[in-house]
Amino acid sequence: MNRRLYGQLIFELSHPGRKGVKVPDNGVEFAVDIPSALMRETPLDLPEVDEPTVARHYNNLSTNNFGVDTGFYPLGSCTMKYNPKINEEIASHRDFRDLHPLQPSWSVQGALEAYYTLQEALSEVGGMAEFSLNPYAGAQGELTGLFVIKAYHESRRDYARDKVLIPDSAHGTNPASAALAGYKIVEVKSLPDGTVDTDDLLSKLDDTVAAMMMTNPNTVGIFERNIPAIAEAVHGVGALMYYDGANLNPLLGVARPGDMGFDVMHINLHKTFSTPHGGGGPGSGPVGVRDGLQQFLPMPKVVKSAEGSYEVVTDAATSLGSVSHWLGNFAVELRALAYILSLGADGLMEVGKLSTLNANYIKERLKDLYLLPIDGLCKHEMVFDGLADKSTGVTTLNVAKRLLDMGYHAPTIYFPLLFHESLMIEPTETESLETIDAFIDAMRRIAIEAKESPEMVKDAPHDTPISHPDDTAAAISPVTTYRQWLAANEPS
Repeated sequence: MNRRLYGQLIFELSHPGRKGVKVPDNGVEFAVDIPSALMRETPLDLPEVDEPTVARHYNNLSTNNFGVDTGFYPLGSCTMKYNPKINEEIASHRDFRDLHPLQPSWSVQGALEAYYTLQEALSEVGGMAEFSLNPYAGAQGELTGLFVIKAYHESRRDYARDKVLIPDSAHGTNPASAALAGYKIVEVKSLPDGTVDTDDLLSKLDDTVAAMMMTNPNTVGIFERNIPAIAEAVHGVGALMYYDGANLNPLLGVARPGDMGFDVMHINLHKTFSTPHGGGGPGSGPVGVRDGLQQFLPMPKVVKSAEGSYEVVTDAATSLGSVSHWLGNFAVELRALAYILSLGADGLMEVGKLSTLNANYIKERLKDLYLLPIDGLCKHEMVFDGLADKSTGVTTLNVAKRLLDMGYHAPTIYFPLLFHESLMIEPTETESLETIDAFIDAMRRIAIEAKESPEMVKDAPHDTPISHPDDTAAAISPVTTYRQWLAANEPS
């Protein structure tokens, strides 16, 4: 049987009576009174397979996964950098792994020191007074940061502030988080170069604005050079500046959000600090605040006493309370600390420079074949507006699918919404020149194929477990179960 199909069709490999394990009767009788309403009327319809079949099934499925350990992952705005294995070793060390969150502080001083050290390191990186590591993800960090902003305004009895300004190029989580926090969303337009239209911003600033949410570098990878003036204007009406840390990677060692005038920020540890990324978790979205806002951060937090010991503080009258179980996702935080300590200050200061160098190298090598709507120096990522030559009808989606045939994960496509055929590429600093050159060669080859053999690109992918699907049918009538697949593929 075809190796790729083997993992897909395990139900076909089922035979009545075939077992993978035999459990001996241990002689123990259980007298459990299960309510009849909870009892099944028919047996579970499960495949009956032997152990080798099960093992091969899951191993073959695993070979269809793609991640940073299997190939280049240039997913724009996601910073899919390699996760060093030393991070995993530290996080899984038994002295951390076997701790219980309710142990007394005196028995977990090493773990609390690690937690406190990361709080301090992130504060230094962000130019903030204090960080909370509690939020489980960047989106939760955003929501937490907005609650900090709301708590700040309410502490001043400033209840009229019900709006948050957000650029039209923002990540989708920005308006979603602001709406969840109870704010109205006011969109701020962008200029042709992708930066904030300050005239439009100024026209929307008044004493009903609670905050301005921004990403810098912005979503098209361009540094917002007017940020000091923007921060001054926002602060001038009594509002606060929120920094979305999704694009923090190119700033490491170069600039800090706190120094730009941001009051609250979050950091995606799975992006900037190389912890696991994707698949819905694990994640961590620490939130930092400038001096004067610390009292609103969630609890608990770790503090260091004058004697040098570490304690967990759980109560504060002005705190938001708890936003996660205990101290957040501790194993992810350990991975981030291992990454920071492995690189050291000098290493961290190279991250932003190298990620920017790699991105600009790709941009310059591809801009003759891919339409570059915003030229000039980018930071960690760049956005093409599809192919420069669109005469054969090959779209950004076609290009992305053809890349799969060549062994690469596709870049981010159709985002940001500023361009019709957006193709966003972010190489990160961890990729070698050889890897980047090979990716560039693949992109150039696709552009040539699009001109000379457009159907080859339009019908891609050709060599993946699932070849070119009908995208419209897949969206309208998705096949999500084996029985659906079987019914669709039964011989007529």
